[in-house]
Parts: sequence; C-alpha cells; structure tokens
Amino acid sequence: MRVRWIATTLALLLAAAAPGWAFDAEETFKKGTFILSGEGGYGWQFNDEHLRHTSNLEFYDVGARFSVLPLEPLGRAHFWYGALELGLEPLYQHYTTPKQAFWAGLSGVVRYHFLALGRFVPYVEIAGSAGGTDLEIPEINSAFAFLVFGGLGASFFVSDKTALYLGYRLQHVSNGNTSKPNRGFESNVVVGGISFYFP
Repeated sequence: MRVRWIATTLALLLAAAAPGWAFDAEETFKKGTFILSGEGGYGWQFNDEHLRHTSNLEFYDVGARFSVLPLEPLGRAHFWYGALELGLEPLYQHYTTPKQAFWAGLSGVVRYHFLALGRFVPYVEIAGSAGGTDLEIPEINSAFAFLVFGGLGASFFVSDKTALYLGYRLQHVSNGNTSKPNRGFESNVVVGGISFYFP
C-alpha cells in the first residue's frame, strides 16, 4: 500500500511539473528575439606548425554579446532544424603567460542553434574581430590585430528565456600583414556563458 501511495504521489508531482519543464523552441527562438549573453573563457596557444620555439601563451577572456534572431527557425522537417543568431561582442583577452598583455576589440559573431533536442541546444559559431593589443612576442608585435575563431558547443535552457552554455573555440590571432612580424598564433579556448532571450 505504501509503495502504491509513493508511486501515485510521484506521478502526480511529475505531471504537475511537466508543463513547467516543457520547452517551446519555436517561441524562444522566434524572429526578432534579442539575446544578451555574458561569457568568459580560458585559452592556451598550441603549436600546429611544429615550430621549434613558441611563446606558450595562456590567457582568459570576457565578453558581452548583443544579438538578434533575424529569421524564424529554419528547416523544421530536417536534421538541421535550427535558428540563426547574429551578434556583436566587445571582447577583452588578457594574457598571463609568458607575460602580462591584452587584446581588446569588437567581434561580429554568427551562431547557428540546432533545435531538435528540446532544452539541450547544440550550436556552431564563427566570428571575426579587430582590435588593439600590446602583445610583443615573436609571433606578432603590433598595436593592431585581427582575432578570428570557429567553434561548437551546447546550451541548456534552465527556463524558457535563460540558457547556460559551454563550448570550444579554435582561435587565430594575427595582424593581417599590417606590420612585421606576423607569424600569428592559434589557440584552444574553452568558453562558458549565460544567455537571456527577450522576445
């Protein structure tokens, strides 16, 4: 009798909670929605060219992205069912190793969200940035540098309008041959953040 009572109680609680746990991707990602995101990351240089000497950079970064969903969700009957996000992100990157330095600038970000998995929303992204820096290393030594990245990750919606996300980015920094040296460098970056959706 006690087991049946516990099972019935649990079933009623789950039934009551289900509407609150339901997630309508079409509503959250509808056209015209504004997204405000705050994020932070940690990165480290890797030697993809197998050079004898690199600077072994390590850094952290912080950014705030202001985005909009310009279209209704795409491809409802296809595996790529998702939503396109376009945004601008002021980004600050602080280098801690081998010495203190910074890069700061503005990024244009394109992110595509895959919507078929409910509250779990994978994404892919690309970004291009331009900004100022005081890096003085063999790979780059200039007051101006481009920063580009591509990445992937996933958001988890803790409510209909709030998501936590975690991702990986492959990043490249160089000055576009505006000065010498300009070998540039690549980095792995792990990023985490929170996004708020405003219809």
